[in-house]
Amino acid sequence: MATTTPLTHPDQRRKPPPIPSGALWWAVCSAAALGLAACSSLGPHRVWGTAAGAGYLAAALLASRGRSPRTAGGVAVTGAVLLPLLWLLAVDRAQLEVRVVARSAGLLLAEGTPYLQHPVVPEDFNPYLPGMAVFGLPEAVAGPGPLTDPRLWMGAAFLGAFALALPAGSRSAPLRWIAACPLVALPLAVGGVDLPVAGLMCLGLALAGRGKAGAAGLALGAAAALKWTAWPAIPVALALLAAASRSAGRPADRGEGRPADRAAARCGLVALLTAAALVLPAALRDPGAFRAHVVDFPLGLTDAVSSAASPLPGHLLATHVPGGRTLALLLLGVSALLITLSLLVRPPATTADAAARLALGLLLAIAFLPASRFGYLVHPLVIAVWAAVRETPGHPLLLRVRKRVSR
Repeated sequence: MATTTPLTHPDQRRKPPPIPSGALWWAVCSAAALGLAACSSLGPHRVWGTAAGAGYLAAALLASRGRSPRTAGGVAVTGAVLLPLLWLLAVDRAQLEVRVVARSAGLLLAEGTPYLQHPVVPEDFNPYLPGMAVFGLPEAVAGPGPLTDPRLWMGAAFLGAFALALPAGSRSAPLRWIAACPLVALPLAVGGVDLPVAGLMCLGLALAGRGKAGAAGLALGAAAALKWTAWPAIPVALALLAAASRSAGRPADRGEGRPADRAAARCGLVALLTAAALVLPAALRDPGAFRAHVVDFPLGLTDAVSSAASPLPGHLLATHVPGGRTLALLLLGVSALLITLSLLVRPPATTADAAARLALGLLLAIAFLPASRFGYLVHPLVIAVWAAVRETPGHPLLLRVRKRVSR
């Protein structure tokens, strides 16, 4: 008779690191927010920086007086997320991405594709995959308003997915901290398409770590239908699931398949089918527009120049070095190849290892993309924070199979 015994998971022997929540942390956040308010040319960013700077400063004062991290964190969230969000909703101001998502949903309902056929200026382009239009459907159906604003639905999707990726009973502190973190609080208030992608990637890895291959594939497929940056999470999750079979050993009977191998295959199949179901109908409706918006424009291959132009290595190469765009894309490809080889040679044994591998791969991709911005760093940040604060779920990934012979 076969029984299964949980292995002592490496994550169970490691205490999660403390979350920064002292006066110094909130003071640094305040300085960063006020610096953005002073330097940014974007109105919504200035509003956020002013409100967030005051909120972080109040949190720092409370922390310095010995108030609990929960109280200081709540004040930080109020100042950095709730107040600027409510104000921007009241005056109908948002980051450009919010309007792009809302327009794409209207086009999807009217024409079957979220992409303009002949984009000219950067504002005409929609560099996101078709699934992103779902966050604009409430506004497309019910009309503009505070409750149909796409940023509300994107923020809710992120917070919901991130919460589900954490163990039940230990969600409030990590959620409060991640919401107050400036790189997350800013897009929560002004609108940012990267948050739901990052949240779904965390959820997919968490479900894969719990051995729920089908559910993991569904979450990762949904993320992959939103933005290209989610696609690296699929092979990482597959490597995580496949690593279980190597730890469990080979099955005794030749006819048996490895459960983890089958789980990895199921996860990959569900992810691809989910992404295909959400992407292909719109892509096949107008393949030329699809390629122009989600391939050529992000890679800088169109006449219109993307506003994503932070001084990261890929952009600097493409701008200041002859043939630099080709070199940046080559470095991007080499980075992807190295991460892939690492998954094959040394698959991640724990969800924390998988998250670290994914965060590193995304960090390299953001660094070498010809058109990139600092805000994209929210992807590796959210994944790294999730890996650091999570605890091992009650359903361990690795199992030891014992065979008992009945006499």
